[in-house]
Amino acid sequence: MTDRTDSAGAAIRVLLADDEEMIRHGVRLILRHAEGVEVVGEAVNGAEAVRLAAEHRPDVVLLDIRMPVLDGLAAVEPLTALTPKPHVVMLTTFGEEENVLRALQSGATGFLLKDEGPQELISAVRAAAAGDAVLSPGVTGTVIRRMLRGGAHPGTAPPDQRLARLTDRERQVLAMLGEGLSNLDIAKRLAIGVGTVKTHVRSILEKTGSDSRVQAALLAHQAGLMG
Repeated sequence: MTDRTDSAGAAIRVLLADDEEMIRHGVRLILRHAEGVEVVGEAVNGAEAVRLAAEHRPDVVLLDIRMPVLDGLAAVEPLTALTPKPHVVMLTTFGEEENVLRALQSGATGFLLKDEGPQELISAVRAAAAGDAVLSPGVTGTVIRRMLRGGAHPGTAPPDQRLARLTDRERQVLAMLGEGLSNLDIAKRLAIGVGTVKTHVRSILEKTGSDSRVQAALLAHQAGLMG
């Protein structure tokens, strides 16, 4: 997945998809005051989200899970099949962990609780656009535990085999992905550049056969890298 950072000064393009007008209005107001962020469209169901995403080519799609016509879960795969591929962040509430798991397995970048504060929302949009996983702390632990209880997917090699090709530095970075750290946080902890972190992350995903940072974070837990 290509990082969609605005290196040339272009705004991060965001598409909102939620059938509740009040939610869309609130998110739009928050993002309107965020520097370097532009809301390019709003959808009231998953089908409209896919259509508008193909039309406006957003960097980030904030996607509600429960919507009419086509719900957010069903919309993830067609959204992530677009070129360029948007980063899909699910908007969720407590008690929807099973749905979140399905969304992550379908290619969503992460999930954000609807009751997060304005700064958390803005930070999540920027993190998603930069290719970072977006995981609300309030439910991350629950989701990781449920994924671990479910075991590896059929045909997936054991964790130790998937880690065999990693360098020592890549193992360090993988462990930090397991902590939910962003590229910037990892760079600060290791005293290296953000670009170097991105290179390590791309290498980790390729070598371990992980489709996303979320899957890599799960692998870190499965492999016992979290201590």
